[in-house]
Amino acid sequence: MAYLGLADLAARARPLFAPSAWDFVAGGSGDERTLAANRTAFEAIRLRPRMLRGIAAADPAVQVFGRRWSAPVGVAPMAYHGLAHPGAEPATVAGAGAAGLPVIAAMLSGHPLEDLAAAALSPLWLQLYPLRDRAVTADLLARAETAGVEAIVLTVDAPRLGDRRRDKRSGFRLPPGLAPANLAPYRAMADPSGPAAHTAAAFEPAIGPEYVAWLASRTRLPVVVKGVLRGDDATRAVESGAAGVLVSNHGGRQLDGAVAAVDAVAEVAAAVDVPVFVDGGVRGGADVLAALARGATATFVGRPVLHALAVGGASGVEQALAGLTAEYADALLLAGCRHSDDVDESLLADGSGAARHRGGPGDLDAGLLHGSVTDPLLDTMTFLNEVTERFPDAVSFAPGRPYDAEFSLDDVLADVRAYVDHRAAGGDPAAAERSLLQYGPTAGLVGDLIARLLASSEDVHVPPESIVVTVGAQEALLLALRTLCASRDDVLVVPGSCYVGVCGAARLLDLTVRPVRETADGIDLGELDRVVHAERVAGRRVRACYVVPDAANPSGATLSRADRVALLSAARRHDFLILEDSPYRVFAGADPMPSLKSLDTGRRVVQIGSFAKTAYPGLRVGYLVADQTVRHPDGRRTTLAGEIAKVRGMVTCNAPGLTQAALGGFLLRHDFRLDKATATAAAHYRRTLDEVLRTLDECFPAGERERLGVAWNVPAGGFFLRLRVPFRADEAALRRSATEYGVIWTPMAFFALDGGGRDEIRLSCSALDPARARDGIQRLARMIRDQHQS
Repeated sequence: MAYLGLADLAARARPLFAPSAWDFVAGGSGDERTLAANRTAFEAIRLRPRMLRGIAAADPAVQVFGRRWSAPVGVAPMAYHGLAHPGAEPATVAGAGAAGLPVIAAMLSGHPLEDLAAAALSPLWLQLYPLRDRAVTADLLARAETAGVEAIVLTVDAPRLGDRRRDKRSGFRLPPGLAPANLAPYRAMADPSGPAAHTAAAFEPAIGPEYVAWLASRTRLPVVVKGVLRGDDATRAVESGAAGVLVSNHGGRQLDGAVAAVDAVAEVAAAVDVPVFVDGGVRGGADVLAALARGATATFVGRPVLHALAVGGASGVEQALAGLTAEYADALLLAGCRHSDDVDESLLADGSGAARHRGGPGDLDAGLLHGSVTDPLLDTMTFLNEVTERFPDAVSFAPGRPYDAEFSLDDVLADVRAYVDHRAAGGDPAAAERSLLQYGPTAGLVGDLIARLLASSEDVHVPPESIVVTVGAQEALLLALRTLCASRDDVLVVPGSCYVGVCGAARLLDLTVRPVRETADGIDLGELDRVVHAERVAGRRVRACYVVPDAANPSGATLSRADRVALLSAARRHDFLILEDSPYRVFAGADPMPSLKSLDTGRRVVQIGSFAKTAYPGLRVGYLVADQTVRHPDGRRTTLAGEIAKVRGMVTCNAPGLTQAALGGFLLRHDFRLDKATATAAAHYRRTLDEVLRTLDECFPAGERERLGVAWNVPAGGFFLRLRVPFRADEAALRRSATEYGVIWTPMAFFALDGGGRDEIRLSCSALDPARARDGIQRLARMIRDQHQS
């Protein structure tokens, strides 16, 4: 099947349908004004392409709910694909999967969702109507989770079907053998052949925010509310637990005269901070571009997919969606955009966007700022801090900060003096003091002391000039990523559940991040090989892999020695560097594993360190070890640390001398042994973690855990563990936990880049004493049991 555009497919498909079936698929409601408006709205949009941007190719792929789509395009939910082709929904799912695009399977599908999940090669979502019988809905949700469905789409714009005049004229009824297979086990529809009658009998007509909240509470999957055309309705949906909004007028099949869907996108996108999707009228790559410029995250296509199915079966669907993806890639390139993240309102000509607020002098349009400032990722820590501050009496397992009973200002001042005395020995005391109060070396003052620490505590032997002292580990991450990654074709690989800081740094730098699935013991090395290969096939290279090998944040997992050796081997084999971040290593158990850097014989590891957990958090002193050699075109050879220091000179210039001095005195006082320095703190963290694990065992005896849907890992040490719970662990559940039960935790979904963590929470034990931790687990147990009963 030669692809000549979606409009061409419609003309070729029409003779292949029975006349009444064509009218059922193609028709709208009433006089079909909204059906027509969906197209005319796109036709009225005018774009302002960018030039002179030095872009030779565009990447149409996007990430949605942690999953990669080949383009911001998916298949909208549509009933009864068997009207178009005998292959029906399984053929549609197979074709979309081959194109790398998702499908929203309709509740009123002719094949059960389990069959569609078996055929899926890309994300499969399930659309549901609100049914009068909530027990049926609850069972559908359970079936969806078991089958591997990745999101639920709740349609809210159909308390009854619209006035489908074409169906009335043709007397349309479903042909024999075609029925809503998902509902067959429940006898929910006595006579499914007449759509209007059977939906009127089965659908709940009066739904409000309570229904959205109920649905979200019954599933671990993200819920997307479909059928919203107003900003206030979108806000109401999100406040009730929706994780996304699909702007839709039901393809012009409900209220005739309703606004075109694409014309509602900007208002909805401005009202909520969740993914916003749109369907209705998308017929080409430029339409996809226009929808994203209005504020959409991605688009969904309906009728053209059925046309492609009728013309060519699964292969026809694949070719049509691949053609649309190619059109969108062309539109991106011609608009001067390298990636979908580059698409914004500035591409719209005057009159093609939503009405804007006209502010006074000095008002800035958020859409013209860097995209990271509106990325929910950067709001994660702010949200947790706000919840913790709002409920000061709640037991908080959210912060990962050290226990604060060990710190003394007198010790800090004494350490500064000890450092000055050390530097002044045999020299000029006044000069030693001045070095703390003036500008200092870009690479830092205490690299030699950190080198002694690494040799003593970790058996890592590197020259001081390979060390850059930074303002905390976060600056070290930012500097390393900026120096190593030259373009968006340089990919950073991270574990599927990952420390927010590295993802935030990558977002600030517009880097491409690819998650790799985790096992209970850390990053999945087989999956890592597959990701590296896939990126190479796509014309990109994996430049670095970020790992926390010891007591990782957020999972608590520790890589085995064998996996550490295998990871180093993979780095050599695939020619990437490892960013080793190990702030919890000294607390990872009585017999910690060797660091990756200590095993690194091929200089594949850039080690990132911080003293926030081991010395004084407020000093904000970190470091990176980059002993790799850099070859220059003129034959010169420098260290990677030296190149990073040059970048650092354009950021913070250097770490404050006084804080470096306090650290230096701390290291001198403890003979460069962190195990000695942290012995008291490590014992405290061990007692608290043991108390958390003991209380979990008491609250959830082994025989009850499976019934309650509860499970947890048992870390060897560190601050964190992950707990599976029998409810969707989102912001709404967290607020309920803080308000009603007085306990705060972190949703694992905040860290999950691979779409996981919907029913898991992170518990951080470090800021609590054992008694407080025990009280918190008991409160959490009451919530879990109440949620399970409800």
